[in-house]
Amino acid sequence: MAITLHIGDLPATVSFGDCVAVDTESMGLNWDRDRLCLVQLSSGDGNAHLVQFKAGDFSAPHLKKLMTDPKVTKLFHYARADLTTIMKYLGVMPAPVYCTKIASVLVRTFSDRHGLKDLTRDLIGIDLSKEQQTSDWGAPTLSHDQMTYAASDVLHLHKLKAVLDTRLARENRAELARKIMDFLPVRSELDLAGWRDIDIFSHKPTRKPD
Repeated sequence: MAITLHIGDLPATVSFGDCVAVDTESMGLNWDRDRLCLVQLSSGDGNAHLVQFKAGDFSAPHLKKLMTDPKVTKLFHYARADLTTIMKYLGVMPAPVYCTKIASVLVRTFSDRHGLKDLTRDLIGIDLSKEQQTSDWGAPTLSHDQMTYAASDVLHLHKLKAVLDTRLARENRAELARKIMDFLPVRSELDLAGWRDIDIFSHKPTRKPD
């Protein structure tokens, strides 16, 4: 496995084919408060590219071009959060997108465990470490453990997608999954516009209890 760290943007020469796995790391879980620090990417070849951002500098033209390329599927786990973070700080909405968590919820109805650690263990037999999940991603210099953790969040998404696609087809839910994933950017726009915890499709939309 090779992990390549870039500061501020991807080089123009880096290519990820027609499907790139993407994840983000921020200072926290509140995108209004906690800035984007890192974007991780992989083509599924066992290698990862990390783009580290300094506070206030999110120009990244090459990364933005990739995120909006209609010929490249952006592959996430829990895409809703990453889409919202990327839109908030990079100013672009990734599309088209695929979310392994959505796919898992649609086909693994026998389980309520749809986290990335659960999926990699149950579907492809890999046990991910989450020790660095709450570390300081805004540090000027990332540790080896931080970079290894960040890379692990994108290295296996292509394999998970292959397994989940097979199950979606088997259960005749592939088209439903596609429609939901096409809607995900709109769901993120609603989050950014203030409807994060409100189900606007309910007869009486109310804020979910904390």
